[in-house]
This record gives sequence, structure tokens and C-alpha cells, in this order.
Amino acid sequence: MSDTVLDRYQAFRTRRYLQNEARYAHYLPGWRTRSRRRLLVWILVASLVALAASSIFILVGPEWAPLTWLPGAILMSVSWTTLQIVTGRRSDAPADALDEWDLERRNAARSIGFAITQGAVTVPALALVWATTFTDDPRLALGGGFIILSGLLVGICSPGIILAWTAPVDEPDEFPTPTTHSPEKGSA
Repeated sequence: MSDTVLDRYQAFRTRRYLQNEARYAHYLPGWRTRSRRRLLVWILVASLVALAASSIFILVGPEWAPLTWLPGAILMSVSWTTLQIVTGRRSDAPADALDEWDLERRNAARSIGFAITQGAVTVPALALVWATTFTDDPRLALGGGFIILSGLLVGICSPGIILAWTAPVDEPDEFPTPTTHSPEKGSA
């Protein structure tokens, strides 16, 4: 039985995921509780709302309006990266790296995220196409692009948000944290 390019790529993704999971497992142990994960979700959602509001402001605002997108983008990047670390990147983990329960939860969250992405991108894209028949204002293209980008970010973040919010209450196996002692120290 020969491996296809896709099989080799999936094996590579799984190895890389497991290496990264081991590398980051000890990062931010205090943020792996349910209350802290939910706080991160609220911060991330607030940053996504700020991005969407800024995108609408770009449509009607002055020339410097695109700069208002920057604070939300920075906050979103930091909160999303932190959430991915404390959840072990379960939302985009390869199937071979997850057990059946995690795989089922990941697939359900991804399905919801896909539906959110479709709505968050298709509706503004259709509105942008429709609006361009009435005006050739360059702010429309710029603002519309930022709105669509915001919709994509909402869709991309949705599975991680869902998994972080619905994860069991502080299950030690859910998002691993390092042990407080190593075998070498215990045997000395």
C-alpha cells in the first residue's frame, strides 16, 4: 500500500502538531481554567466586534479611518493566539492527533464555524457587489474588503471559541498543563 501525497502531508501535520503541543503545553497554566478560557473568549469576541465596527466606519469615515482597524486587529491577534495556546489548538488539530471524543467535538465546532463563515462573508460580499452598481466611491471597496476580512476572521475563530467555551470544567486531560515535578527531581 503506497502513501499518497495527502497521506504524507497529514502525517507531517500530525507530527508537527504533536511537537507544538508538547512545546506549548507548559505555557500559561493559569489561563487553562474554564473561567479564564471564557474571559479570553469574551476578549476575542469584543475584538472581532471592534473589527466589524471599524470596517463599517471605514465605509463612511475619513481617509484615516482604516487606522481604526489596527487596535482591534492587534487585540484579536493576541487574544486568539493566547486562546489557541491554552486550548492546545484543538480547533485545527489533525484528525490523527485527537481521540474520538475530541475529534467529534472539533468536527461539530468546525461545522458551525463553516456556517458562520458562509453567512459572515457571503452577505457582505453580495451587498458589496450590489452597492457597486450605484457608486464608484473607493471607500466602498476598501470598507467592503475590511468587512469581508472581518467576516473571515469571525469564521476562522468560531471553532476555537466554541471549543474553549464548551470545554469541560477544568478537565486535567482536556488542555494539558505540565506536571509540577520531573522524574529526575523525584529520584534524587
